[in-house]
Amino acid sequence: MHLPPISRRIVGQVLIDAALVIAANFASFVLKYGPPVLHLSDPHLHTLLLTLPILIGLRVSAFGLFRLYRIRWRYMSVHDLKTVAGATTLSTLLFYGFLVVMGYGAPPTYSWTMQVIDWIVTICLLSGVRISYRLWSDKTLEAPLRTRQRALIVGAGDAGEAVARDLLRRPADGIIPIGFVDDEPRRRGTRIHGLPVLGTTQDIAALAQKVGVELILIAIPRAAGKTIRDIVARCEAVPARLCLVPGLTDLIEGSSATGISSLTSIRAIKIEDLLRREPVQTDMAEIAGYLSGQRVLVTGAGGSIGSELCRQIAGLNPARLLLLGRGENSIFEIEQELIRDFGIAPTAIIADVKDRDRLEEVFLAERPTVVFHAAAHKHVPLMETSPSEAIKNNVLGTRNVAEVAAACGVRKLVYVSTDKAVNPESVMGATKRIGEQIVSSLAHQHHSTEFAIVRFGNVLGSRGSVVPTMQKQIARGGPVTVTDPNMTRYFMTIPEAVQLILQAGAMGKHGETFLLDMGEPVRILDLARDLIRLSGLRPDVDIKIEFTGVRPGEKINEELHYASEARRPTAHTKICVSESDAAPPLLLSAVDRLIRLACEGERDRLRDEILKVARGEVAGGEPIFASGTVRV
Repeated sequence: MHLPPISRRIVGQVLIDAALVIAANFASFVLKYGPPVLHLSDPHLHTLLLTLPILIGLRVSAFGLFRLYRIRWRYMSVHDLKTVAGATTLSTLLFYGFLVVMGYGAPPTYSWTMQVIDWIVTICLLSGVRISYRLWSDKTLEAPLRTRQRALIVGAGDAGEAVARDLLRRPADGIIPIGFVDDEPRRRGTRIHGLPVLGTTQDIAALAQKVGVELILIAIPRAAGKTIRDIVARCEAVPARLCLVPGLTDLIEGSSATGISSLTSIRAIKIEDLLRREPVQTDMAEIAGYLSGQRVLVTGAGGSIGSELCRQIAGLNPARLLLLGRGENSIFEIEQELIRDFGIAPTAIIADVKDRDRLEEVFLAERPTVVFHAAAHKHVPLMETSPSEAIKNNVLGTRNVAEVAAACGVRKLVYVSTDKAVNPESVMGATKRIGEQIVSSLAHQHHSTEFAIVRFGNVLGSRGSVVPTMQKQIARGGPVTVTDPNMTRYFMTIPEAVQLILQAGAMGKHGETFLLDMGEPVRILDLARDLIRLSGLRPDVDIKIEFTGVRPGEKINEELHYASEARRPTAHTKICVSESDAAPPLLLSAVDRLIRLACEGERDRLRDEILKVARGEVAGGEPIFASGTVRV
């Protein structure tokens, strides 16, 4: 009969422990009484041999009770040494009780002195063999010399200690920690797992060159983006790879199944890490409550924001997910992704939000109950040269979607806006501001539909945004172009933006504007330098940075809210509500005038008119598109 590997391992450990118990017992006998006379007339030897099977049985049983045989010798730790000591102590007390009950106390072969010696020797032998095996295993599993990387750990706290411990027990991974750096004064000059704290983060570059560091592991949980940026800047001249390790909580969760810390999530630093702040904690139960079982329509479903909206909504069990967009390729791609990854069958709809008749047809046929309006032209310089298209898509399209939704009995509509709508100086920002005003105005007219507006800054990774553009420039060897050295922007990730949009849909009722706490704005120049460093290159040495001047419509600094907007907190600490001013009374008439000018191609007058309407400086005009004309 063949035993499974785990059973063979346990049997082997039991036999080894039994042999060690015998060795410890005889060693204790020699230490107490001297070398034994080899005949049974020696009363001490007679008692020892007679009781030895009982001692072995008690010891092994105690080891089993303390689950010592579930511990892999390869991962023997200080905690496991405590287990050995506890099991040995229990078996010693039980054995002494047995001796008293059975009358083996005279002659006093097992005096208290003999018991203490046996207890000490047993613990030393059991622990020593296990630790020796671990050291031998570590040595045999070491990576070949040519594949080893010398690593410097940034952060000597709990996370850094866990990283060092895991690396030391896994030499086969080829990462050899050589020490720590930490800015905490009390940690300087100390040692952790035999590794010294060599200095502070100010010393990284000098230490890396001095001791030949090839890998720098940043183990600082919840480090601010500025902290990560500073470390990256100090490593600029160091030819070492920078990686981020998970926080201590992630290490603990990763070790729950295997008993060892998992460093599989050590990864290269991403641009998101440099912009860190506490993420928005989204109430998924609340979101699921208003989306589950609903017919949800997303406009601009093929775009960066729209497609991520579809992904997150798909996991919330909607009755139907409707993907509306005018780009057939992007709509096809997100449709196939949802089928493949989520096992749902979304409805793909090719339609243009500027085409009101087509929207009416779609809404009347599909009867959506929740709408997310993400379709828009967003590229600032391009819209400066094509203001008529910005008006048609961002203003007329928004009015069409909002009015048709209200007329068709949509329960909720969420409008995706931008920080460029605040005190706009660009055509794009002005059209998004007008869109906000349209939604706010309709929210006060149609009480059966709940409206909400979501306003946020730049989105990392979205198509045409600054980060992908700079990454392409770096890949081509530069130069990286920056418009102005003082230009700043607020940034957030696409998933975070979408979570805010979904959360706003749960909270919005009467056209409120929801804002995210986006932390401090980031200089675009700093962002460019960070991206170059993260590519393993040196700014202004390997990759040049060129300043091209502020483009038409761009502002040096963006704002998230108007000075006149009163903000109030919500139940979510990172989300607030901005109470916008009421829309101008003649807003829709002014919008009609803009649309007429756009259709007539009055480009020269159009830009000034757009900014006037966005700023509330509206003038009356004959409406050419009547509201509420949908036949339900």
